[in-house]
Amino acid sequence: MGNPFVHVELATTDIGKAKDFYRSLFAWDLHDEDMGGMTYTMIGVGEGTGGGMMQHPMPGAPSGWLAYVLVDDVAAATEKARSLGATIMRDVMEVMDAGSLAVIIDPTGAMLGLWQSKSKGAA
Repeated sequence: MGNPFVHVELATTDIGKAKDFYRSLFAWDLHDEDMGGMTYTMIGVGEGTGGGMMQHPMPGAPSGWLAYVLVDDVAAATEKARSLGATIMRDVMEVMDAGSLAVIIDPTGAMLGLWQSKSKGAA
């Protein structure tokens, strides 16, 4: 299947409470990583698509989950989305040595992440 979902991310108003809740509910393996000025918690689920969680970067915004879709060229996919009527919430940005992402809002108001891995096939 082209463009599979590869990562699901929680931006939360209370990272400690979220970690306790999801670890207890699903027995997820949570691992904190220093992302240069912020801590990002990786979610290991075993089989299937994993994800991450972080303290919400926008004060006052509600907690919410965001799914990411794998693309071959995040800049081209972002521009194509814009041409089809999407709003660009976060333009293309590099994520350490892992890859690049962008966040779009489709014409119906739904948010979606786009992900391009630096190593082919990885999320």
